[in-house]
Amino acid sequence: MTAPADLFLTELAAVLGSGSVLRGDDATGYAVDGRGYSVGDDPVVVRPRDVAGVAETVRRCREAGVAIVAQGGNTGMSHGTMLPVDRPSILLSLARLDQILSVDPDRWTMTVQAGVTIQAVQEAAAAAGRRFAPDWGARGTATVGGAIATDAGGNNVVRYGNMRDNVLGVEAVLADGAVWDGRRALRKDSTGYDLKQLLIGSEGTLGVVTSAVLKLVPATAHQQSALLAIPGLAVLSELFELAQTSAAGSLSAFELLPDVAIDRVVEVFGHAKPLDSGTDYFVLLTLASSETVEPRLAALLEAAAKRDLLVDAVVAGTPEQEANLWGIRDHASPTACFVGFQHHGLKLDTAIPLDRVAEFVTGVQSRAAAIAPMALCYGFGHVGDGNIHMMVLPTDDDSVEPWLAVRDELTASIDELVFSMAGTLSAEHGIGLLLRDRIGPQKSDLEWELMHRIKAVFDPDGILNPGKMLPPRAPNA
Repeated sequence: MTAPADLFLTELAAVLGSGSVLRGDDATGYAVDGRGYSVGDDPVVVRPRDVAGVAETVRRCREAGVAIVAQGGNTGMSHGTMLPVDRPSILLSLARLDQILSVDPDRWTMTVQAGVTIQAVQEAAAAAGRRFAPDWGARGTATVGGAIATDAGGNNVVRYGNMRDNVLGVEAVLADGAVWDGRRALRKDSTGYDLKQLLIGSEGTLGVVTSAVLKLVPATAHQQSALLAIPGLAVLSELFELAQTSAAGSLSAFELLPDVAIDRVVEVFGHAKPLDSGTDYFVLLTLASSETVEPRLAALLEAAAKRDLLVDAVVAGTPEQEANLWGIRDHASPTACFVGFQHHGLKLDTAIPLDRVAEFVTGVQSRAAAIAPMALCYGFGHVGDGNIHMMVLPTDDDSVEPWLAVRDELTASIDELVFSMAGTLSAEHGIGLLLRDRIGPQKSDLEWELMHRIKAVFDPDGILNPGKMLPPRAPNA
């Protein structure tokens, strides 16, 4: 990367105030992304204190031709905050915009700045007798702005949807420094184009989200989870249908966990293994409601057993047991439990039509067995919404070199399988740089061209997170 001119940074620091422009050791905490990769050599980090400071930063960067890469909680998984190497650039941190501006239980909304963490939003909603539903393992670090930028999903999508389903309005600084205030607390508004939806999932390429109006839902005072040992992947569709239809709208999560991942988490993190049934796969599900859910869960498990959809099950009977089950789920990623090998691995954020999930998992496994027999392959995640995180990685030093020799071949083979099943390479982590050059076949040239045109309207000078998300334009476009 190239740093902006010293005079530019000096003047910017004078306007924004003490501690607003960081370099060197002061910037270390911002210099590595969520997967442990450097975002750039000696990054310049700019940390405005308020929306006016963000707007002033963007305006000055545009005038000076300096690129802007916005950063939230730095938990992203798709290299979306990598700094460009072909132009001066800054990393624009929203960490100091960390205020909950209002909690409005009568409107069922909360207005928060972009730097507020997901966990802080959840806690504030709970204190008001409401619930903010989106949730994932990085809740204590991930921020609202980053979640909006990637349209994050998580464990409760099966019931409440992705971030775009939980955002009513946004405020954003546009590429010319103008502040657009679209923070409307309306459930229905049919007055033209929905500009907020363009910004949600745009990965900071169209504007910098500085605050948002979030949707709240009824609190679920009664929650209970169960881990089900299933006889095989073939039962997933029928088990999910049973859970959806028999749990009376209380199914909040439906997650696939392989035994190999559970064993690894138990070994590394010391969790108690809740069930040892000799099966290869488990389903972790949660029922949540304002009324007791124990009878519904018991009826669901009884019906599943009668249909031979489960081999065994364990129900969390205490908060500690609930935390243990979800602690295992939160740590199932190789980023957490295979430290030292995660950078070599292939970590997928694919989503597949619900009726083809089992076919997809076995398809990936068979391709991995043929092309990379030295590597470990397993899948876990949000099977209730089709978002399966398949993992292929070496697990010892001897397998690294032969794995790296075939990684690209296997990646291309799995991508082809995803496209053949009308799936997506990015369900909730964004495209960033990681998927930009692989995702082209998923959409038509016309669809990508329309996105390029939108980008040109919002950011004609190309200063907002350049080079991310959009594949290069098709010839003669």
